[in-house]
Amino acid sequence: MNKFNLALTLAMDAHEGQIRKGTANKLGVPVPYIYYPVAAASLVVRYDGDEDQAIAALLHDVLEDGNPEVDWVSRISVFGDRVLRIVEGCTDGKPDPVTGKKALWRERKEFYLDHLKDATPNVLLVSACDKLNNLQTIHLDLVESGLSVFDHFSAGKDEVLWYYCRLSEIFRERDVAPAMALSKEFQAVENKVSVLLNERISESALL
Repeated sequence: MNKFNLALTLAMDAHEGQIRKGTANKLGVPVPYIYYPVAAASLVVRYDGDEDQAIAALLHDVLEDGNPEVDWVSRISVFGDRVLRIVEGCTDGKPDPVTGKKALWRERKEFYLDHLKDATPNVLLVSACDKLNNLQTIHLDLVESGLSVFDHFSAGKDEVLWYYCRLSEIFRERDVAPAMALSKEFQAVENKVSVLLNERISESALL
């Protein structure tokens, strides 16, 4: 079995039973989480990433969301130090080893944004592809489900939009390959939110 397939097996193990919050298919069936790191890895390849970067994209949420009782660092290390460093660089706050809880949402996001300003090109590419995939999903969910998509986030709509706006700015400043696509997707999300808010105001005025 090649390295990518081994990494996919590890990612499936780490995310077993997890679903993507707030996202379901046309039949209303929750989408298994594993499809999202796979999509991020596909974007890495599209933007000329190499095998290590694609593997890191598959594993980028393992340290965050995998069972904290498992030594994921050792399991990821099998793929080499470079992959491990990228995964660690893309990790948005590990759970506390005692409580199993993460830091507050805003605290984690501000730390991550500061980290990206000096992150390596390897980390930037994988992170940008992950965030582009997230924005694409948010956009689709907005089209299909409206503003209720934000009900599934730990933060409110304005906080989520602030975060992706700052991400877009940093990726442009760092000249990351997917930066333009990410900026356009963020603009599409902002525009859709604006349309939906105006529709809500119009509907309220008719009541």
